[in-house]
Amino acid sequence: MKWLLGAAIAALLASGFVGSAWADDSDATAILDKAIKALGGEEKLSKVVAMTWKSKATISFNGNDAEFTGVTSIQGLDHLRTEAEGNFNGNRNKFVTVVNGDRGWRKFGDNVMPMEETGLANEKRRVYLQVVATTVVALKGKDFKVETAGEQKVAGSPAAVLKVTGPDGKEFTLCFDKQSGLPVKQSARVTGFGNNEFDWDTTFAEYKDFDGIKKATKIESKRDGERFVDSEITEFKVVNKLPADTFNEPQ
Repeated sequence: MKWLLGAAIAALLASGFVGSAWADDSDATAILDKAIKALGGEEKLSKVVAMTWKSKATISFNGNDAEFTGVTSIQGLDHLRTEAEGNFNGNRNKFVTVVNGDRGWRKFGDNVMPMEETGLANEKRRVYLQVVATTVVALKGKDFKVETAGEQKVAGSPAAVLKVTGPDGKEFTLCFDKQSGLPVKQSARVTGFGNNEFDWDTTFAEYKDFDGIKKATKIESKRDGERFVDSEITEFKVVNKLPADTFNEPQ
């Protein structure tokens, strides 16, 4: 049970304007360009190599709520370190997840477990899902295929929907508010711990400016339609490069 809870928490905490109407909702590039401008501009966002943030979250697990705090560091699309700590059923728990390119580990308490191939692929997907929802600019690169997919209401407001195929060949959707251009919802079919699949829907709200880059600070995720995590980003910053040992095997 602790391993399952830890995997969920580590993945979750890794859990982070006013404009004109869309010139052409049928044009995926126009949607991306508007979003990038709203988030801080392509010049600034294209230079983002690494970022780190702190968060606090309430996680609903097996009918119980648990409060956790976390620190997440991401570099590129395949390097991640997440540390989460909190109380669950009266016990203090600490979890670490590390992805270092083609290697990865999970640490729960004093136990370290290397990720097997499937688990590592799942975690690397979670990394790029977080990155593209934060900076968007990677979606204009060769690793992603993007096409328009109509629109839907998100929090009562109309949003343009893009269907995206990631570098691993898996699809997800990303919705952008038609007024502000900002990302407001992401939906993906995600494989969790134990290789169980579920629908993962995340909404983004309460954007704040961090040194010229806008970041959603209220993030809510549902798993198969059920409330799973409510998180708040308390600190966010972009860095040129993270220390090399950030992505070492946790000790």
